[in-house]
Amino acid sequence: MDIQSLFSLEGRVALVTGGSRGIGKMFVEGLLAAGCARVYISARKVEQMQETIDEFGADKVIGIPADLSQMDGIQSLADEMAKREDKLDILINNAGAAWGQPYLEFNEAGWHRTMDLNVKTPFFLTQKLHNLLVAGGKGDHPAKVIHVSSIDGQRINPWETYAYQASKAGVIQLTRRMAARLIQDNIVVTSIAPGAFASEMNKAAKNAPDASASMIPAKRIGSPEDMAAAAIYLCSRAGDYVVGETLTVDGGVVNAALPGMFNDPAGHG
Repeated sequence: MDIQSLFSLEGRVALVTGGSRGIGKMFVEGLLAAGCARVYISARKVEQMQETIDEFGADKVIGIPADLSQMDGIQSLADEMAKREDKLDILINNAGAAWGQPYLEFNEAGWHRTMDLNVKTPFFLTQKLHNLLVAGGKGDHPAKVIHVSSIDGQRINPWETYAYQASKAGVIQLTRRMAARLIQDNIVVTSIAPGAFASEMNKAAKNAPDASASMIPAKRIGSPEDMAAAAIYLCSRAGDYVVGETLTVDGGVVNAALPGMFNDPAGHG
């Protein structure tokens, strides 16, 4: 058994939505380190995307501006990928949104934006990229699709982010259902549920990491290496037999927290 080849992504082509910052950028760094030939990233903010491209190199990271909250933006990204590539080995559906408002004030716009980007977009983008993913799964490895869910889809937190928590629970179930269909085409679908990682989505971990760490059994927030390692595992040969599963990467918040440990939670992924 060759451990290096077990975790290698040598020569593969990937797309990471929301790949210009935060957890998405952690995925990009990990995929490149594991040998991906090209990693496409999408984002709404072109300047942020260009900064990531400049950091990793335009020969390895290619940016495609896209607003994935709209169906025409999803179709446009899929069309652009089809123009540039004849196959796609890895798709990481990372782009997402959160919205918090008190229960009696929670508005429909926030609900729709969160549910659409977090649940509707992963489904339809994967659907629109199906032919490229089928082509990616015709070699000696299956194509891989990873949905980014959250520990907030697995347990309750005290923040009034109703649509966010519902959407992330939905992503976990969507992962299972899509996995059952796509495995027929040699496409493996899984999910990663992050805990506290420093990002714009999780300002508690970003701005007060020590306070967040005190509420985590592992006594630290997640590092870029933790998130990169999870993606490398699932995307490589090492994860080929893991189908429909949600990999929780949270330092023990969901599965190792004792009752009463968290009066003030570490934050959502």
